[in-house]
This record gives sequence, C-alpha cells and structure tokens, in this order.
Amino acid sequence: MFSCAKAYEDQNYSALKRACLRKKVLFEDPLFPATDDSLYYKGTPGPTVRWKRPKDICDDPRLFVDGISSHDLHQGQVGNCWFVAACSSLASRESLWQKVIPDWKEQEWNPEKPDSYAGIFHFNFWRFGEWVDVIVDDRLPTVNNQLIYCHSNSKNEFWCALVEKAYAKLAGCYQALDGGNTADALVDFTGGVSEPIDLTEGDLATDEAKRNQLFERVLKVHSRGGLISASIKAVTAADMEARLACGLVKGHAYAVTDVRKVRLGHGLLAFFKSEKLDMIRLRNPWGEREWTGPWSDTSEEWQKVSKSEREKMGVTVQDDGEFWMTFEDMCRYFTDIIKCRLINTSYLSIHKTWEEARLHGAWTRHEDPQQNRSGGCINHKDTFFQNPQYVFEVKKPEDEVLISIQQRPKRSTRREGKGENLAIGFNIYKVEENRQYRMHSLQHKAASSIYINSRSVFLRTELPEGRYVIIPTTFEPGHTGEFLLRVFTDVPSNCRELRLDEPPRTCWSSLCGYPQQVAQVHVLGAAGLKDTPTGANSYVIIKCEGEKVRSAVQRGTSTPEYNVKGIFYRKKLAQPITVQVWNHRVLKDEFLGQVHLKTAPDDLQDLHTLHLQDRSSRQPSDLPGIVAVRVLCSASLTAV
Repeated sequence: MFSCAKAYEDQNYSALKRACLRKKVLFEDPLFPATDDSLYYKGTPGPTVRWKRPKDICDDPRLFVDGISSHDLHQGQVGNCWFVAACSSLASRESLWQKVIPDWKEQEWNPEKPDSYAGIFHFNFWRFGEWVDVIVDDRLPTVNNQLIYCHSNSKNEFWCALVEKAYAKLAGCYQALDGGNTADALVDFTGGVSEPIDLTEGDLATDEAKRNQLFERVLKVHSRGGLISASIKAVTAADMEARLACGLVKGHAYAVTDVRKVRLGHGLLAFFKSEKLDMIRLRNPWGEREWTGPWSDTSEEWQKVSKSEREKMGVTVQDDGEFWMTFEDMCRYFTDIIKCRLINTSYLSIHKTWEEARLHGAWTRHEDPQQNRSGGCINHKDTFFQNPQYVFEVKKPEDEVLISIQQRPKRSTRREGKGENLAIGFNIYKVEENRQYRMHSLQHKAASSIYINSRSVFLRTELPEGRYVIIPTTFEPGHTGEFLLRVFTDVPSNCRELRLDEPPRTCWSSLCGYPQQVAQVHVLGAAGLKDTPTGANSYVIIKCEGEKVRSAVQRGTSTPEYNVKGIFYRKKLAQPITVQVWNHRVLKDEFLGQVHLKTAPDDLQDLHTLHLQDRSSRQPSDLPGIVAVRVLCSASLTAV
C-alpha cells in the first residue's frame, strides 16, 4: 500500500537536519514561517500569538508519552474537529500512524543526546495520488504559554500538534483547517478511498435487515484496518456544535474507535446463548461530553455483559469523550458515516484483493469544441461530451466496481484567498464492446455519482459484463482543474483515456482509404431459435469489414436478450454488416443462422426484425428464429 514519499516543495529532511546539526542551530522553516501568514488567510488576528518551541513550553518535551492513543488529542481553538477525529482514528492503527509519522524513534527527543536535536520534524501524507514528505520546524502557536490548536492530554506530548502543523502547511495555513472534511483527512492519512453513507436514507433506524447489512460492511472496513468517522448534520448556523439532550453534539465529527458484536450474558451461559449486540465505540475530539443514553459509561445495561467482556472492550466510567452505543441508536441519532477503506491490492492477501487503475486528468478550456475539456454536467447537453472520457471493461458476468474522483487540493493563502472546491461528479455509460474513440451521443446510463463541492466523490456499484465509459465533469461548464480518477475492479479493467474523436488520418489513408461512415449496430435479442430440450446456449457475432464483436453466451433459452453493441468505421459501404447467431457446445459450436444488414447513409435508429438465414451465397433460405437489430449510421464520424 505504501511507497516512498516525495519531498514536499523539494525540502529534503535528512539534508536539512544534517545542515542544522553541523551549524548547531535549530531549524526555521522558510516556507511556513512563524508569522500570522501561517495562521490566517483572511481577517485580523485575535489575541497576541507567540510561537514557541516545545522546550520553551515544558521541561521534558516528547513526541509520545506512554505510546500513542486516541485519548491523546484535544481540539483547540480552530474548528477542526474533523481533523482531530481523523487523528483519533489514526492513533488506533499502528501500521497507519507509523507511515504518517515515519522513523518516529529517530524523531523522538533524546535527553541523553541533546546535541542530536535540530528542531525539525517530517510527516507523510497521501496527496493526489502520491505520498509526500512534509517538513516543519517545532515552533508552535501559543497564547499564555498554552497551545491554541490541537494538543495532548499530557502537556509534554507533541505528536498531534506537530502533525497538525504539517497538515496546516499543506493546506496553506491553520485557518484553512477550519470547517474541513473528515473524509479528506482519512484519505490523506491512508491513501484509501472514502465512502460517505447517509444514515437518514433507507429507514436504517427501523429496517433491521438494512441496518444489519450496513453494520457488516462497517465491521469489515474496521476489521481490515480502515478508518471510520461519524457526525450529526447541522442544518442551521445555530445548530453548529449544539448539544442534544442525549449528550451528542451536532455539526461535530466523532472518531469511530471500535466496532464489534458484543456477547451478552455471564459465564458459560454467554457462550451457549447466541445473543449478540451490534456495538460501536466513538470518541468526541473535545475529550469530554459523551452520549448519555443506553450503554453509556454508567448505564445499567452493562450489567448484561460479563466483567471479562467489559475489560476486553475497555469500558471506563471517565468523562474522556469516548463511549459505546448500539448500532441501532447510532443510526437513529447520527446522520452520516464516513468509511475510509484501505483498498487491498496485494496478491499475497487472504482477503479480497482489488485491481486499481489510477489516472490523472484535467478539465481544460479551449475555444475549439473538439479540444475543449470543460463541458459541465449532463444539464449542458451541447457541451457535455467535451469533457474527459475514460473507457474500462468489466470482464466477469457481474462485478462490484469502486470509482473515486478527487480534485487537486487547493491551498488557502493570504495572496490567493480560500481554496474552494469545484462541484464535481461523474456518469458511467455502457457502450459498444469495441469502442476506441470518444462518445458523442447518449447511450445507456449504467450509474452516476452525486455532484458535490467536496474534494472527492465516490461510487460503489454492481455492473454486468461489458465496456463502459466514465465521464467526470464539473457541475458548470468552463470550470478548470486537475483530478485523479481511481477505478477498482476484481480483475484488470484496462482503464484508459479516450483522446481521439475519430480514426486518425495517416499517410496510409490515401492508399487504403479513410472511413466514410460510422455504424452502430445494437443486437437486442432473438426469438424462436432452433430448440433443444434445455434451450439454446446462444451468442451473437457482429462482423463488419474484418472486425468482430461477440456477445456473452445466453444460457438455456430460445428467446435470448443479447443487448450487445458494436461500432464500426466503414470504408466499403457496399459490403453488408453480418450478424450471426451461434449455439455454444462443448466440442464445436453450432451455426443457428445469420442476417445481412445493408446500411443507408443516415439510418437513424431503425429497428429491424429479421429472419435468420443460412450461409448460402446464392439463394439463402430461412432458418428457425428471428433477430432484433437496431442500426444507427451517419456520414459524420462524430455522430455516435
């Protein structure tokens, strides 16, 4: 999952640290100075902020005190509960935090070797398709000798304050972290894919079957090392961080720190009883204010659970911001969950592995419609097909496909102001099995994402076998920006960008000819095929000027639905297009009949129902069965 990190802004940690040690000075980062520009991108500062090094804040500074824990963190003054919630989740995963905080033992303060300290730290984040190594100095903003942003329970523990500083440097300044998105931080910590779930849809609080299905998915993400957070949507400004009677806070991100099925009962009886409760543990980044309903820290429900089970779950009665609740109550009170999956692409794993296609693209503006790549969403029909297009294949009869599109993060600085996200999304269309050039007309829409001004948009969908085109767009035409497309499938999808609108003209075109017509042939199905006791296992082949498109086998039916399309760029218009139907057999496939299609120059979507015939070249005779074919032809090669 992890690879070597690229130096952010070409700052090399080892070289800078060596230079500081040689000169016997503490590092001062010229790219993120101890000034107001590193604090705010707009507005005027509040109380006087003093930047201090940890040694000036306490006597015995440490990166970690008694290890790393989700209990270490407290939010501070900036509204970045989303970031602190993500850090809480990160702290519970050793393999993940050791990537974000590399070489932590080497970075830790060493009281026995004070001369080896240079006031420089580095942290890794996954940004826009690659791991970057971000360097910071140890000067932290304080008021009255207290850290004003993220800080630890222990005054001499600084890992969370330094990670936050490195993340603020990436964002442009500390103020840029105000009101962000937990999903973004989870992805930046892991390189995973975030999937938002709206708990208000589908009556999850009352529909037990749906709720159980969702719990199993959440449990699987947690058990395989993923990170999860939850929140309650604030509808109005007054709702923001309003406390409900049950102790939960609106407009506030909570870290999910454990997910498990809890065994009810005591002693041996608990093992023989099948009763288990779906439970989830959450943490408030404030480090206080907990859920006060059933299964809260002091509730009587815990009497139903054995002491050993409670100890295994780490149940405490402190107001430390961490609490358990049933998944049913979670679905009743919370409105959103964000699952950050770690996509397993290892061939050595016992769990499901995925094939990942990762492509960088851009929405760019150009006066020439054929070169413009910022056409906006489907509402803008005249320009929609001017967006970037990507083709991929599903090679199994049906496959779960995960698709994520992420726009390049924008920094917030005094010079450029707040970095706003574009509203983005994508549509997926089922296209011809042999499409190699860009789409120019609508085809069957297989799936689509929401459009939202978040950094990334995710879709999980089931798709039948075939070829598909993804069209990622901004909501409005003319908006420009870079994006990263990630497609995950069970087997390689051969995902690639479609760059050309039509077959290219080459030096051979004058000798071999250039296409005069484009023809789209759509074989819908057949009926009345030659019958067998079990029905025919038939498939169809579309042939045109040496090119073939073959459908999947439709088993055990004499009325198959093929729903297969082919697209052909034709040079020899006098030659017919042939559609053949075959019966799949173990030793040798059986020919069931064929039809010839003579296409008119501009044949528009005419549906032809034609009798199958034999292969006699002189006087073909009819065979059992008919085939339904729709043909679209045009002399304009960019019509389809």
